[in-house]
Order: sequence, then structure tokens, then C-alpha cells
Amino acid sequence: MTTSDNQLPPPTSQPSYRSLVAIQDRKEQLRREIQKDDREIKTLWKTLFKKDETPTKGLRMAGLMNTGAGVLDGLILGWKLYRKYKGFNSKKKK
Repeated sequence: MTTSDNQLPPPTSQPSYRSLVAIQDRKEQLRREIQKDDREIKTLWKTLFKKDETPTKGLRMAGLMNTGAGVLDGLILGWKLYRKYKGFNSKKKK
């Protein structure tokens, strides 16, 4: 296997530059496009991970109720498991 097998084909349309000024102009144009894209990505990134404003009293209360319901559910499950396996272990000892 030769190294030419691993190479990508050349791009179909490459601009032809006739002077250094044309190259510099293209470079500046690309730099401006990259900076514009960078600013857009930064603004989108900030909006993606933006924290919510302070919650209202209703949202805060709903969050507390949700947490409380989860804790209660966990306690009930723990109690049921304790009762189930406590009886299982006591039968072994007798």
C-alpha cells in the first residue's frame, strides 16, 4: 500500500491567486468570516448555558414539593424493603 492511496483527492475548485495582494485580501476576508462565526458561536453558547432568573415563589414551592415527594418515596421504599428482608432474615435464624 502506498501513501498515495491514503491521500484525499484535490479540491475541485481552488482559487488561483496571481499576486501577494490577492492572497492577503483572501486571508483578511477569511479572518473576518472566522471572527464573525466565532462571535455567533459565543452568543449561542452563552444562551445555551444561561442560568434562569431567580425563581418565583410558585416555582420555588413546586421544587420543594417535588424534592419532598422524592424523599418520601425513598423512605417508603426503604421501609418496605426493610420489612420484607427483616422477615426473611429472621426465618433463617430460627
